[in-house]
Amino acid sequence: MANFYTDNPDLKHHLTHPLMEKIVALKERNYTDAEKFDYAPLNYEDAQNSYDKVLEIVGEVCGDIIAPNAEDVDHQGPRVENGRVIYADATKENLEACRKAGLMGMAMPRRFGGLNFPITPYIMAADIVSRADTGFENLWGLQDCAETIYEFADEDQKKRFITRVCQGETMSMDLTEPDAGSDLQSVMLKATEQPDGTWRLNGVKRFITNGDSDIHLVLARSEAGTKDGRGLSMFIYDKRDGGVDVRRIENKMGIKGSPTCELVYKNAKAELCGSRRLGLIKYVMALMNGARLGIAAQSVGVSELAYREALAYAKDRKQFGKSIIEFPAVYEMLSVMKAKLDASRSLLYECARYVDIYKIYDDLAKERSLTPDERKESKHYSKLADALTPLAKGMGSEYCNQNAYDCIQIHGGSGFMKDYACERLYRDARITSIYEGTTQLQVVAAIRHVTTGTYLNLIRDYQAQEVKPELQALKDRLAAMTDRYAKAVEAVTAVEDTAYNDFMARRLVEMAGDIIMAYLLLQDANRNETFKRSAEVYANLAQAEVTKHADFIANFNPAEVAMYKVD
Repeated sequence: MANFYTDNPDLKHHLTHPLMEKIVALKERNYTDAEKFDYAPLNYEDAQNSYDKVLEIVGEVCGDIIAPNAEDVDHQGPRVENGRVIYADATKENLEACRKAGLMGMAMPRRFGGLNFPITPYIMAADIVSRADTGFENLWGLQDCAETIYEFADEDQKKRFITRVCQGETMSMDLTEPDAGSDLQSVMLKATEQPDGTWRLNGVKRFITNGDSDIHLVLARSEAGTKDGRGLSMFIYDKRDGGVDVRRIENKMGIKGSPTCELVYKNAKAELCGSRRLGLIKYVMALMNGARLGIAAQSVGVSELAYREALAYAKDRKQFGKSIIEFPAVYEMLSVMKAKLDASRSLLYECARYVDIYKIYDDLAKERSLTPDERKESKHYSKLADALTPLAKGMGSEYCNQNAYDCIQIHGGSGFMKDYACERLYRDARITSIYEGTTQLQVVAAIRHVTTGTYLNLIRDYQAQEVKPELQALKDRLAAMTDRYAKAVEAVTAVEDTAYNDFMARRLVEMAGDIIMAYLLLQDANRNETFKRSAEVYANLAQAEVTKHADFIANFNPAEVAMYKVD
């Protein structure tokens, strides 16, 4: 009986981070929910015990059902019949297991039937599910679309739709169109208001994950004559009302159990969610931030599986009379894989904690006025969450792809065959650095936090924290790397050339990410000595990367940007 939570002590390490005590107290309104719900926690220890038990259930369902089903799902996949998606048989089994275990609507309030989990333990569940089956996480993980309904819909809509999600119904976010991919302000799906206050939607959506879901969030053009984001609103579409057909399912490289659909809206009835004109400007931005955090968790789950598959094979495979794990070329690769996994996971949960705090304050502000200190703290953590989300998604997904690549390399020729899970996870990994914003778009989102000093200020805060004497030398190395980063930022921003600044953006963002993750692993090692090896290995990797980028910047003539342009 496998359990994907209890077999990984690193998860418990992050679940019990010191900041969690503050997060849980805020989320539980100082545990006053216990007066209304007999299953609400009485104190922090009680809440942690609840998270622990639920994550054990997640781990059990993943280890005993979802992971063993992954190969069959990959082979069978979904299909379309009469405009409807028919899931693979094992996908249906997975969904039913999650429903029976009460694992839908985990982060939603108890009054709607949810578990009222903070974002952090919910993201931990996503991490576990992704390790079991990356594609299934897309179906299960889209429950976080309910967060948008909770934040922006009216109370009646919350009661009607969130309750259904908590009972196990599925969701999707219908944003992309054939002529509007990353450029969502070009969305043209037409929304027409009716005399009774409802709306009718007409047009086509493409690349919609789980596109035949029960409840859809739909970005559509509500303002006639407009062509930019100010004419877009968000709508809720209920599949029970009809009017939307699945034209086709994309034939994808990976995540084959997750149906990626082309949808045709034919006078489909829908409800306005929130206010008109704010669909892209406000609501999609909130939706995408949550989605990117989910892909960061998905990436970590894939990295976890890649490392475990590679490690197991390296221990078992013998060449020249000994296990290949004894060869330096192999054990170095494995140690770097583990360091990248640990670094991306530490960044994921640091980001999740920051998201937790500012979102809880936003929710609390609907109940009462925040104090000046609370408003200040909320703004601070919102800024940090905004800064770390693109790093967690961008760098986590790149590490996920690198670990999947190295997993196959360690397997050698066997890794190229479908006999081993690494072939499937390699295909599944590739999408993580593309959807919900490519790595290049994450750099665009992150660079302003380089130029405004958000990252450097955060690094200096980490630098000010005390560490055990045996870790001081490692901390000193990180301080030297930080100085090189600060000088590189100063050198690039001193040049008033937009093309040059954009050209160097990726290098500066990666340097910031490398140093931040190195400091987070240092903190992990300070709390838990089992992270010391990864902290040291990752510091070596980060130092090499920071040095490479800093040297490139120092020796580069801004005029040379032109020679990189391709005709």
